[in-house]
Amino acid sequence: MLLEYNPRACLPSAEDLPDSDDTPVDNELQNLISVLLREILALIWSEKMDWFFGVDMGIYHDPDEAAIVPDGFLSIGVPRIIDSDLRLSYVLWEEKEVPRLVLEVVSQTRRGEYTQKKQDYAQLGVLYYVIYNPLRKRKPRLEVYQLEAGEYQLLEGEPVWLANINLGIGREEGTYQGITREWLYWYDEQGKRYLTTEETISDTQQHLQSTENRAVVAENRAVVAENRAVVAENRAIVAEEQLEQESQRAKRLAQLLREAGVDPDEH
Repeated sequence: MLLEYNPRACLPSAEDLPDSDDTPVDNELQNLISVLLREILALIWSEKMDWFFGVDMGIYHDPDEAAIVPDGFLSIGVPRIIDSDLRLSYVLWEEKEVPRLVLEVVSQTRRGEYTQKKQDYAQLGVLYYVIYNPLRKRKPRLEVYQLEAGEYQLLEGEPVWLANINLGIGREEGTYQGITREWLYWYDEQGKRYLTTEETISDTQQHLQSTENRAVVAENRAVVAENRAVVAENRAIVAEEQLEQESQRAKRLAQLLREAGVDPDEH
């Protein structure tokens, strides 16, 4: 969604605005879930430079109001990197693009994820609103909403396909930074999960090890074949030597018979 602001208005820049609301995240999990999603995007969209995934970063939508700080958000159609100092915050009148997706991870301390924040993101025009509540037991832990006619409609299925950004999002048991639990992941249209950096490295190492093992096996087979050839050659030499010895013995015997007055050719 493209935004327009009055170009004549004296609007503050990202450098003028606070880059933090001084509100700490409730727990480490909130941060890690968003960091993991960003990390996977950096792999699968490594050649794309028109997207940005913010983690615990303030979104300024009105110069007279405080920033909204989701656990994570994805914007498309903006520079991935603005300069060497990176973004201090996400200022809509500078970026001109509303985040396409916003993620909120619910902790023990509710922060209006199902109420006020849902309204705020709808008013802002965020297309996809993702709520992940790892503490839920009976209700769905993952809910994904799409904005339709100004209101959020719950999307069915899991992983949930997000056609506008060509990604799916869902839950799966996995290990990240040594922590085995349920994590959020990105998926392709066929429902296949995209690998994390750790998994990609592990797969590469296994492939290299497998390739190396196959090379060793091939080398061993070549050595065995070479040894067999040497053995066969040695056997041929031995057989040839035995034939030569038999021939020499026959010649000596014939010579002895001739010396004794016996013609060996007559027998």
